[in-house]
Amino acid sequence: MSWSMGEVCRMSGVTSRTLRHYHHVGLLPPESTGAGGLRRYGERELRGLQRILVMRELGLGLADIRRVLDSEQDEAAALRQHLHDLEAERDRLSVLVDTVRRTVDTLEGNDVTSRPEELFEGFDTAHYSERAREEWPEQWERAREAGDAMTPAEAERMRAEAAEGMGRMAAFLRAGTPVGAAPVQAEVEWHYRQICLMWTPDAEAFAHLGRVYAEDGSWREVYERVAPGLADYQREAMEVFAEHRLGESS
Repeated sequence: MSWSMGEVCRMSGVTSRTLRHYHHVGLLPPESTGAGGLRRYGERELRGLQRILVMRELGLGLADIRRVLDSEQDEAAALRQHLHDLEAERDRLSVLVDTVRRTVDTLEGNDVTSRPEELFEGFDTAHYSERAREEWPEQWERAREAGDAMTPAEAERMRAEAAEGMGRMAAFLRAGTPVGAAPVQAEVEWHYRQICLMWTPDAEAFAHLGRVYAEDGSWREVYERVAPGLADYQREAMEVFAEHRLGESS
């Protein structure tokens, strides 16, 4: 039995553009291609699409997915490994849920968290570290060296200060303060100077960092634990700072 592209899109929620891209890069060729380029997919292709989507959920990029698929022969063994990875991710998310609950309880007392490190429990930074190494190798190396030179006490102090900064931004958000207002921009400048202790972003890199905070993933989860909407508020405020403060000096 086989299904048309439209049927696969309806079943999986994947767009036709994505399926065509997967075909183009060799991740998911259709079972057959008929007149006019009409693609049809069989059960093997549906299982392949499921595997691709599972690996995407686990944070793998398309190049990494391609390497995984190319290196595997036993489909059942590969699926067992994906199941193991999903169970590990479920456990990590369970820790995040507990962290969110603690943060909500603490926020009701008008504080971010009694122990700053709790804000980041269950937060997986490996994906972001690898991404930064690929996109900004020189800055990543400087940040890595700075991090390695920190004592545990210094790292703890930075986590505490980060939590306090998020709390201040959350207060601006709840008060409805525009992201371009002077107090908000002063807070973003403080955030920028904290980052500069590790590496010095230019306007483009700082604005991009704000977008990373707001995209789906662990960083967004951290900000949203503090206050719903905080990730997007932080991103917008950083974009304003990058344009009007860093852009002027670049």
